[in-house]
Amino acid sequence: MPTERTVEHPDGRVERITENDPAAAPVIVERRGGGGLGGVIALIIGLALVLIIGWFLMNMNRNDAIESNAIAGAAESVGGAAENIGDAARDAVPERPAAPAN
Repeated sequence: MPTERTVEHPDGRVERITENDPAAAPVIVERRGGGGLGGVIALIIGLALVLIIGWFLMNMNRNDAIESNAIAGAAESVGGAAENIGDAARDAVPERPAAPAN
């Protein structure tokens, strides 16, 4: 009759050993990994990706704001120039004397 036993190692590995009658069958050893270092590394890489993507999105937003401010400043400048042209046109035309009343 087979006998089963489980051995836990200090590093977290778990071995389940099934022993049969030595004359009937060989020993079967099943090992399971228990190390969590891979998960920690994956978490660190994931966090780094989130931070990098956030940094790019914030820079893109800031660049859009700078572009909007530049466009608003240019529009204000054009508006001021149009006002100056209107004033110059008004000043260039002499005033007409008032028409006599009939």
